[in-house]
Amino acid sequence: MSATAEPIVRRLRVDLDTPPPRHWCGGDAFRTAWFNALSMSFPVGEQFFIDAVRAGVATLTPEQRSAFEPAIKAFIGQEATHRRIHALFNAHLEKQGLVDRWSARALRRLKKLDGADLRIWVGATAATEHFTAILAEHLLSDRSSLAGAEPRLATLWLWHASEETEHRSTAFDLYRAMGGNEEWRLRLFRVVTWNFITDALRQTLNNLWHDGSFWRWRTWAEGWRFLFGRDGLVRALKEPWRRYLREDFHPSQQDEHLATAWLREHAAAWEPVRS
Repeated sequence: MSATAEPIVRRLRVDLDTPPPRHWCGGDAFRTAWFNALSMSFPVGEQFFIDAVRAGVATLTPEQRSAFEPAIKAFIGQEATHRRIHALFNAHLEKQGLVDRWSARALRRLKKLDGADLRIWVGATAATEHFTAILAEHLLSDRSSLAGAEPRLATLWLWHASEETEHRSTAFDLYRAMGGNEEWRLRLFRVVTWNFITDALRQTLNNLWHDGSFWRWRTWAEGWRFLFGRDGLVRALKEPWRRYLREDFHPSQQDEHLATAWLREHAAAWEPVRS
């Protein structure tokens, strides 16, 4: 999506007052723990993305800001909605006894960026947005990750995935407009890759420990199949992950028709806040 395009900011029509089942993802402890871990990271992460693009666009010339303004406003609106929705869901996880360690680690890491060049903020956002975009592509193209999930939570994740696909280019385009170079783009991507993978796995294990599923053989059989099976996450994301390393990479190269189709076919699940 180009810098001048403006996605729709949507309000999700899903009941998040009713507590979810403990193993809401098809009764699978590992998949549930994995998605719960990702959800725990979103409130802090989405706020960082919002702060990064808001500060970054302010450094541009008036003409550049004018071109970016519609996409930046939509990006902020969508990410703020994701932050709010996942905070509501995370409150249920806390009541289940799960302990969010990821957010604290992320906040300590982000504190070190205080006073850093804003291109680092935006470059890190662009790198993380690539992760969310390829995860979104996988969720929309291979529904096995959410097989058997409680319908309202499957809707939550596929709505989030579709919107991540819509605004996948915003931070990347902003980084380029701010004069961000290739060396730092790739360096930040490698740092984000390490942090994302290790944080996600640590929080997943933490969730399984507090959930009481850590020592069950079935948990690890499910985990191995989900991560390393024939259609597992590692194999599915390997090539999409590598796209970011190409000199000619741009997020718009990712096919968005599945996201567009999902939003069109599930229009009853959301309403526009503004367009």
